[in-house]
Amino acid sequence: MHKSPVLARFTLALAAAALFAAPAGATTLMRAGLDELVRGNETVVQGKVVDIHSYWNADHTFILTDVRVRPNTFFKGLGRSSEDVTYTLPGGTVGETSVILIGMPELVPGSEYLLFLNREDLPGATDRLTIRDLVQGAFDVANVRGQKRVFSQAIGTPLVADRGGLTDVVGGRDGLDLGDMTRQIHRILGER
Repeated sequence: MHKSPVLARFTLALAAAALFAAPAGATTLMRAGLDELVRGNETVVQGKVVDIHSYWNADHTFILTDVRVRPNTFFKGLGRSSEDVTYTLPGGTVGETSVILIGMPELVPGSEYLLFLNREDLPGATDRLTIRDLVQGAFDVANVRGQKRVFSQAIGTPLVADRGGLTDVVGGRDGLDLGDMTRQIHRILGER
């Protein structure tokens, strides 16, 4: 019996969702405040996505996507150099096969983001810099009436209340002024 490409992609996506079900329910669906995002990740960077490349892992069992970002500002980690930062996300598309994970951030080349990155093991790839907190670890940077603002990609995602009972995303629906967000990050890091 021959499986259709649609059924094959659905099966692969279902397997991927099952693989990430336990970690996602335990860590990524619970609301993460800005303090937790800053302190719990090794790298915090604002920059523009310059390249996205999807490929099969070494065992050809899972698709991974490398995202290269040209930094504007390093807040934490990676020696705060001006070199491009490459991190890896689980999922992506190679040829006619796609692996889509619910809760992954949506990134577009040429767009600017504020990202919270940490080293984690991914399917078939160990110790990779990634967005551990999924949509909560990616903020879109946008110009709104001449002002740069940041908006969490977790807007609209139902989150489990944190220890303080909060369920709203950092910045809420209106986002935060980039300057205010920058000051808050520096405060959390104990910097001026």
